[in-house]
Amino acid sequence: MNTTSERRMEQRLSYHWPIWFAQDLNDDLSQGQMVDVSSRGAAFTCYADDQCPHPGQHLTARFSIPQYGRDDSFDMVDFIRAGHVCRVDGVNPALRRVAIQFSEPLPLRPGEQAARFGQFNEVEEFEPAALV
Repeated sequence: MNTTSERRMEQRLSYHWPIWFAQDLNDDLSQGQMVDVSSRGAAFTCYADDQCPHPGQHLTARFSIPQYGRDDSFDMVDFIRAGHVCRVDGVNPALRRVAIQFSEPLPLRPGEQAARFGQFNEVEEFEPAALV
């Protein structure tokens, strides 16, 4: 019987975009790939090397997320957030998945904004353009 309860307070935005991280942004930055993000935290993958964060470590991350507009458009918004590493899971021998909790939440809820502006409508079908 699975007794795991969902603890997330909001929907997450799943997407794959670069994220840069270090203990301090004055240190050399390492690059990972975002897996998902909410206003309070993010998960990303990184190489399973000596630059990979460990649970409890203080971390500063720089990343961009889409901010949706009412006209089905979006802009990429840049953020820098400090926080601590909550969890590190092995994905395979070369990759780890890192979960970070931000010290200060984002000013928006990334996973909920798309639904609010109708971004999850059915996929539109377009007619192929005529060749001239």
